[in-house]
Amino acid sequence: MLTNLHVKNLAIIEEIEVDFTQRLNILTGETGAGKSIIIGSINIALGGKVPSDIIRKGADYALIELVFQVEQESLTSKLIELDLPLEDGQIILSRKIMRGRSVSKINGETVPTAVLKEVGGFLIDIHGQHEHQSLLYKNKHLEILDYYAKSELKDWKEKCDILYKQYRDLRSEFEKSNTSEEERKREISFLEYEINEIEAAQLRLGEEEELDLRHKKLSNMEAIVEGVSNIYQITAESNRSISQELNRVVKIVNKLSELDSDMVGFQTQISDIDSLLSDFNRELHNYIVDLNYDGQEFGQVEERLNLIHRLKSKYGNSLEKINEYYKKAKDKLKTYQEFEQYQEELLCKLKKSEEKMENCCKAISKIRKKNAKELFDKIYQALLELNFLDVNFSIEFKQLEYFTGNGYDEIEFCISTNPGEDMKPLGKIASGGELSRIMLAIKSVLADNDQVGALIFDEIDVGVSGRTAQKVSEKLAEISRKRQVICITHLSQIAAMADTHYIIEKSSENLHTTTTIRRLEQMEEIMELARLLGGVKITDTVIDNAKEMKELASVTKNC
Repeated sequence: MLTNLHVKNLAIIEEIEVDFTQRLNILTGETGAGKSIIIGSINIALGGKVPSDIIRKGADYALIELVFQVEQESLTSKLIELDLPLEDGQIILSRKIMRGRSVSKINGETVPTAVLKEVGGFLIDIHGQHEHQSLLYKNKHLEILDYYAKSELKDWKEKCDILYKQYRDLRSEFEKSNTSEEERKREISFLEYEINEIEAAQLRLGEEEELDLRHKKLSNMEAIVEGVSNIYQITAESNRSISQELNRVVKIVNKLSELDSDMVGFQTQISDIDSLLSDFNRELHNYIVDLNYDGQEFGQVEERLNLIHRLKSKYGNSLEKINEYYKKAKDKLKTYQEFEQYQEELLCKLKKSEEKMENCCKAISKIRKKNAKELFDKIYQALLELNFLDVNFSIEFKQLEYFTGNGYDEIEFCISTNPGEDMKPLGKIASGGELSRIMLAIKSVLADNDQVGALIFDEIDVGVSGRTAQKVSEKLAEISRKRQVICITHLSQIAAMADTHYIIEKSSENLHTTTTIRRLEQMEEIMELARLLGGVKITDTVIDNAKEMKELASVTKNC
């Protein structure tokens, strides 16, 4: 469950910290007090999109931290898999937002946003203000069913995705292979030309590098001849060459070594230098003798390099790429030359792939239909509990005429909310208030079937009032017996059911606006209920009504 929320410098929040409790946590406040910012901050901390102007004016950064207490083995295993530490059963998610970037951490370890989202998905489920609108779309219905049946479907859906990619590639290849005889002949001619061009070049590894070095030498022969000639003159030929000067030094050192034994070491060193210089001069002389510019060779080198560059521009930017292209062209040519056999083999592979897809889709559909019966019973019961007294509900299956990576099922929730009405697709009949209650029914069923420890409902009460609001509050209380629930509401019936009640307030001073959140004491809860009941003027009668509502809620929760 979510035990602590800390937010700093986010929008109109300067800094807040709140400890949440088990069961049903209710958040209320005036319109515009910043309730949506509280839920928005949790979304951001879980890896959600960061609005560009979210950092509080005058601040350098914004910070959101969530502290969770966890017991699920699946989540513990996941953290071990990700090499993230877990201490005392706590997980701390944090996100620091700076201009143009953000830093995400789990228990102090920096992680990518994708990992933050993945771990957050195990910890908490957020029902946003407009999420119930997603029920208008059929693909959401299939997503709900698959989520309910995920333990049975997981391996099959992974297999289906792999098989579908193979099937799609084979089908695409088969469709592309249906070319005319004339087109195949043109392609064969073109491939033969390319293959012959590459073969005729007789390329070898390292050749281009060797040619580049030779071309560089031949292109700069005049500068090289002039340079080495100057060096040889300095080291060997002139009257004051290094060799002559070194000979003088050798003679002097030899004489001195006869007079002083300490000079023997210098004698050895200077002799080595003299020997090295003699070797250098001899080798340099041989190099000069061998130096010659061959215009014919230069032309051949340039021509060969141009050929290699032309082949690289056509077939790949390296010899390895050219060879890879050559092998593919050979394979493609063989395919066209043995086209009938190739097409027969391809068609055989495609049929086998279709059979595998068909069997996999059947298995997935069977699991879905079995779980759809269970899901129907549970959702139907939850709808009755949410004051849909004459409801009819069904989960309709339709088989697509094509495969997808998710099988071939299309499903749709259908409903009739009034006696005598025909069953119609959910998106064509339900009002906003009905959609929010249907989503609550679904969430309550999925919560029983899931390990997520916390549920957040942001204004699940939209379009709801009277006895229906009371039923919604009872359903939230029921869910909170098994999962922590955090709920933002405007309705007194729901607020009265709180196990812990928080108020979100906005204050302004010297053009400085800030939002705060605090836990209410017992009498403060009554006064907040009275505000929700009575509006601007709170009379003693309204306060008495608030007290009675709280007492009745307590009785309901303890039943």
